[in-house]
Order: sequence, then C-alpha cells, then structure tokens
Amino acid sequence: MPTFYGTEIASALMLGTAQYPSPAILADAFRQSNAGIATVSVRREAGGEQAGQDFWRLVSDLNVALLPNTAGCHSVREAVTTAHMARELFDTPWIKLEVIGHADTLQPDPFGLVEAARILTEDGFQVFPYCTEDLVLCDRLVQAGCEVLMPWGAPIGTGLGLNNIYGLRSLRAHFADIPLVVDAGLGLPSQAAHAMELGYDAVLLNTAVAQAGDPAAMARAFALAIEAGRAAFTSDPMSPRDMAAPSTPVLGKAFL
Repeated sequence: MPTFYGTEIASALMLGTAQYPSPAILADAFRQSNAGIATVSVRREAGGEQAGQDFWRLVSDLNVALLPNTAGCHSVREAVTTAHMARELFDTPWIKLEVIGHADTLQPDPFGLVEAARILTEDGFQVFPYCTEDLVLCDRLVQAGCEVLMPWGAPIGTGLGLNNIYGLRSLRAHFADIPLVVDAGLGLPSQAAHAMELGYDAVLLNTAVAQAGDPAAMARAFALAIEAGRAAFTSDPMSPRDMAAPSTPVLGKAFL
C-alpha cells in the first residue's frame, strides 16, 4: 500500500469528488472503488455554519483520508491562500497543489508551482504537487520539500491515458524512493493498470468515474485494474523481445 508523508493508505486509488450526478452516486462509487483518498476542492466549502456543510458531511461519511486541493488557482498567491483555507477547514497539513499556467490544457505553471511548494513546505504543509513529467521540474519540487510527486498522464479530463510513457518511466527510475502518483488524464481502467505496471504507487482520477454511465461500476473496474497492475509490477514481468520465442519446447520433437 502507498505511504505518503509517513501515513500508509489502504488503497492505491485516489478519487475525486466532483461532477457526480448525485451525492448518493458519489457515495456508492467510493464504496465500490475502495479508494484510500478523496480529493476535495476547497472552493466548494465554507467554514462554520455557512454554505457547503452538506458537502462536508458527505465527504466525512466516506471514511477515507481527505486531500484538499487548490484546483483552479492560477497564481502563487491564490494557491497559497487557498491552501491556508484548506488547512483551517479540514485540519490537515496535506494539500494537493495546483498552479495552472495554461487555460486550454490546464498544464501546471512550473515556475509558480515550485515557488508555491517552497512557501507551503516552509509553513508546515505536506505538499502533493500536480506537475508534468519533466525531470528537472520534479527535481526542483523535491528540493523545495515535496516528498510526493504527481505527474499528469494527460491533460485533466481528457481521458487520453499515458501520453508520455518514456517520461513517466524515467521519473520512476530517477525518483526510486519518492512516492509517485499519476494524476489526471486517465479514462479507462487499462490505463490505470499500465501506470501501476510502470511501478507507480497510486493513481488519481475523477472524470472517468464521475461521468461514466454507471459510476459505481466504473469505480469498481478501476479498483480491479489497479490491483492487477500492481500485482504485475511486483511479479517481475518478462521484458519485451524483438524475436519470437516458442512457448512450447521443441526438445524431443520428431524432425521429418
């Protein structure tokens, strides 16, 4: 099971809480997924007895670890302020850090991301940065104090899967001791299984489940795929070969 900042999580599936047709469907999807972490946008919440308390009660009843995020933030100042709101509201040092740099692709701003990560880690936050698969960026994030990296598979909500297998594999090799999570772009359970086969510790997704025709069934499918992918990685799979190799022994075969 993955361990983030010293906390062991019961499942390698991290699931978002947005875009579900109803609260009941959201709850059912989480039950079927056995997700270990729920991500929550701070912008849907409010403190005290203000608006948003129904949603807060809903996610509390999921009985999973909560990872608030700074979704939709486009500047360092906005992300840092949102993170402080999240810590006060959810009473956790965990924060999924998003600093969006491009409106069409929702690609992270690498410069703002590193700066915000440094500010927040120095203030006691445990940062989960949403980033690209760039080795230099990820190295800067680790230097800034991040102990988890969350590179995208593809742009958020696209369902394109793992667009840069080489880059993701390189990250795994370079950051052998850092927990890695594929965050965003997954559309099918097979894509999640592939991420786990590459040796990633977890995957984070939302749209693929929330917008499926049957979110609960899709959540279950992702749970099974992640389990299969992890088992494949730990079983030391065969390496690809250029030449065919018979699976049936030819020793002892009669030659006519």
